[in-house]
Amino acid sequence: MRIPHNEPLGSDISGDGPERKCILSGVVAPREELIRLAISPDGVVLPDALARAPGRGAWIGVSRAELTAALAKGKLKGALARAFKGAELTIPEDLPERIEAALTRAFADRLGLEKKSGRLLTGSDRIAENARMGNVAWLAHAADASEDGSRKLDQAWRVGMEAEGSGMAGVTLPLDRAALSVALGRDNVVHLALTDSGSAARIEVPLRRLLRFLGQGDANEPGKASGTAVAAGPEALTTD
Repeated sequence: MRIPHNEPLGSDISGDGPERKCILSGVVAPREELIRLAISPDGVVLPDALARAPGRGAWIGVSRAELTAALAKGKLKGALARAFKGAELTIPEDLPERIEAALTRAFADRLGLEKKSGRLLTGSDRIAENARMGNVAWLAHAADASEDGSRKLDQAWRVGMEAEGSGMAGVTLPLDRAALSVALGRDNVVHLALTDSGSAARIEVPLRRLLRFLGQGDANEPGKASGTAVAAGPEALTTD
């Protein structure tokens, strides 16, 4: 099998990294906003959620539904053949499912690292207290969190960030409380918060990739309500 030449690899959390082009849509975007595909030694196309695997990669910026359609119509096969320049490839029929699982795992792993750092908060009372004090840089809710509970924490966060009336709100995650509890090794994890803007920036990269692949990316676009603090006053925490 012909092995493609290596491409330079960078960090998956670089804030100002190079751009890549989606092989399906042709859209050019920062690499941290796209999903990298790599090939195994035996030619199987696999997701590279952290964009760190060696060898040449191909990048996609489409949703799971769009990828599924491209796979069914043979468009993905042609695009990958061009991207990998004649390498013998095997495209798994369940590639969309594998990508979603890899992106979910990357996000959960990042949460685990932030937990170990001591910057991740859980528990409504603890989050609310820190939010009102202006100590929360990122806020999120499980997919099955109650509207009332989420709304109260969102309000506490806006008060602490001097952003009342802005509509700023925590992001609703594509993981329910059971999945979050497993990821963090704790019972009944419904709400999450980060106290550090650097941690918030790191978590946003895998989360944006996951949300966009699931077709939920609009909620995290700049200027819209999201789980990351934006400038709301002289003491507001910001992320790139």
